Amino acid sequence: MTTTNVNQAANNKQVLMVLTSHDQLGDTGEKTGFWLEEFAAPYYQLIDAGFTVTLASPLGGQPPLDPKSAEADFQTDATRRFEQDTASQKILATTTELSLINASEYAAVFYPGGHGPLWDLTNNPKSIDLIASFIEQNKPVAVVCHATAVLLNVKDKAGNALVKGKKIAGFTNSEEAAVQLTNIVPFLLEDELIKQGADYQKSDDWSSFVVEDGNIISGQNPASSSEAASRLIKRLR
Repeated sequence: MTTTNVNQAANNKQVLMVLTSHDQLGDTGEKTGFWLEEFAAPYYQLIDAGFTVTLASPLGGQPPLDPKSAEADFQTDATRRFEQDTASQKILATTTELSLINASEYAAVFYPGGHGPLWDLTNNPKSIDLIASFIEQNKPVAVVCHATAVLLNVKDKAGNALVKGKKIAGFTNSEEAAVQLTNIVPFLLEDELIKQGADYQKSDDWSSFVVEDGNIISGQNPASSSEAASRLIKRLR
């Protein structure tokens, strides 16, 4: 990062967070969406660090919550805080339509996961262009879990896959098998990243694991969302 860009990032306290608008888990009839912990942990870490967070989604308005992520077994201090935070709940219910977002107004972008992004953000032209703009402007792009899929169709200035040759983490094949969705998801994230030439990195299933390469910060799973946010905040400071 140049001195100019470092100063600009330090002065810009605006961070964009992009959530899915997709709520159907394939043709199972079950619901999906964003994973609560992967939203709540980075959201509060950023706010507590003094950043202003703008929430966006492809369709705008209320993004769908994966109902399983609201179950008791998956609750954390951050998710419990959100359950009591009516002001933030109202903000979440009125996300900005992604087409209205301009990367130049933000210091960084964070994509929470959940299975939803596999369907509506992986191939979303606005999201693809937005990520390319953040990278071109030398700004951090943080992704976690299934949201790493948003990088798959982004190209660098030379026309190569953005992830090619880069250390990247995301939801593993074995984790997908553990939740019994291998044959439901439109693709396996680990396989697709490898196909795109990424230097795919992973740790033990369900453990926190985050890697950084250039301006890309990527986490493996829900447990990685807090560390991914911490890495992003450190980068912005």
